[in-house]
Amino acid sequence: MCLHGSLDYCIFVAQMRLALGADHAGYDLKQNLVHLLRGLGHDVADFGTNSAERADYPDFAHPVAAAVEQGQAELGVLVCGSGNGVCIAANRHVGVRAVLAWLPEVAALGRQHNDANVLCLPARYVDTDQAHQIVAAFLAASFEGGRHQARVEKI
Repeated sequence: MCLHGSLDYCIFVAQMRLALGADHAGYDLKQNLVHLLRGLGHDVADFGTNSAERADYPDFAHPVAAAVEQGQAELGVLVCGSGNGVCIAANRHVGVRAVLAWLPEVAALGRQHNDANVLCLPARYVDTDQAHQIVAAFLAASFEGGRHQARVEKI
């Protein structure tokens, strides 16, 4: 299954259980990602918001992070205007390592070096195509362990 139409970003990933959420600023991008990921065969739990009406990011970040924390989802994706708010809220959960990414390389490194399990996207700073590339890189990457394991354990 290909996450992005361009051969440069055609990344194949196994089907996963994913949790997604966003505030009003990230609503449109989240809707697009939910549709894309379900279309690729992933089991996607959508924790809202369900409209572009004003909404508070913690109301969606906490349920997504809790789903990852409790093993109901393998990975999470959160979206807000800057990505910062949802990232801060998600990182309050034990065992959740949320990473803010605006480039595919940043998302991949978050997984590879930090064992990140929640991706946070800045909806006001990435377009849909960029978001697809970032999500593809995040889902395709895996924790490298080794020298990074001891660092993650210190968190």
